[in-house]
Amino acid sequence: MRKVCFLLSASISALTAVATPALADDIVFKPIVEARLRYEGVDQAGPAPLTSSRDAHAVTMRVRAGGEISKGPFAFLAEAEGTLAIDETYNSGVNGKTLYPIVPDPETVEVNRVQLQYRTKPLVVTLGRQRINLDDQRFVGSVAWRQNEQTFDALRVEYMGVRNLKVDVTYAISARTIWGIDGGKFGATHRPTHIDGDNLFANISYKMKLGTLTGFAYLVDQDEAVLPLRRNSSQTYGVRFMGAQPLSKTVKLSYLASYARQSDHAANPVDYSADFATAELALDVAAFKLTAGYELLGSDSGATGVAGGFAFQTPFATLHKFNGWADKFLTTPGTGIQDYYAGAAYTVPKLGKAGPLVASFIFHRFSSDRLSIHYGDEYNAQVTMKLNKRLSALVKYADYQRKGIASFTGDADTKKFWAQIDYAF
Repeated sequence: MRKVCFLLSASISALTAVATPALADDIVFKPIVEARLRYEGVDQAGPAPLTSSRDAHAVTMRVRAGGEISKGPFAFLAEAEGTLAIDETYNSGVNGKTLYPIVPDPETVEVNRVQLQYRTKPLVVTLGRQRINLDDQRFVGSVAWRQNEQTFDALRVEYMGVRNLKVDVTYAISARTIWGIDGGKFGATHRPTHIDGDNLFANISYKMKLGTLTGFAYLVDQDEAVLPLRRNSSQTYGVRFMGAQPLSKTVKLSYLASYARQSDHAANPVDYSADFATAELALDVAAFKLTAGYELLGSDSGATGVAGGFAFQTPFATLHKFNGWADKFLTTPGTGIQDYYAGAAYTVPKLGKAGPLVASFIFHRFSSDRLSIHYGDEYNAQVTMKLNKRLSALVKYADYQRKGIASFTGDADTKKFWAQIDYAF
């Protein structure tokens, strides 16, 4: 922990020194200074190793320091990231404390991003370790909810030279995971620091009056010896449509629909094919927002190379955004998932000099794609508030209630609570 503190302090001091003088009239320097203090508590039923009867308490501080230097169309960005475990009464996934429930925020320090970028109005090219968020991050995202985010060593090309059309193609040779510098320790070989492979992410989107139509192809190659990682190698092809229409001055209808087909790829020993589908409607009425949706991650009962079927997986997604905040379905069970959900939110634009304040509630009903299993129900609630230009706060709660006997590893009644403060320079 002392080493982490020293390295972060040195990074911040050096970057502050660089940011003070003007480098040149035509050179722009933008500092990056961010901090996030979080408490996460987990009350999870059941004995180890599937779950733990002990409660987890995690108090962590995440700090980022860096900067971007740009001149004309060229820019260079470097950013360090570190997480301190102030109270480590939890299983980080790589600290060996397996008697506690997992809170995947390990203590770490690393180079989070280092990239060279060329950007003009029609073309952006980014080379190096970078943050990649595609669409709603259902397939590729930075996992920003966790203290140590996911980045990629990649070459990304974004072309916008044709009106209403965007072509976005990425070739990534490595994913830098949320497990940090201790990834793989204490027998957690399926939680490495990085996952190498030849990954291709391709998006082509076209904007129309009713919304944006996107075709995508994601070829995931997890070229690792560990079997659970190799099983994540897949090829996914699909289409997505998203848009919104005003119904009056205070009412807006938003809609989303997507379908994809996934099959094995590269060194995956499992021969399978599975479907993904989602549909969502949202209605904004003044300060209120109502949402209802459905998501399917299908299962192939005839998959070979694995017992009990194999389901659609999204290993590079920002998974916390989907299928409930209790994170029970980070890996899709072999029988698949059907997620029926509905939510409501209310926004207060201003509270004195603070605001906006947003309060939201979501209900999920989880069932399987095959065998008619009702996994359980989940209740999510959250309040976020912008305190001022630099600070924001959040409190959040998730309650997953299992139905019947356990249907997958870790299937147990789980309650989680978060409280956090974010600072961004």
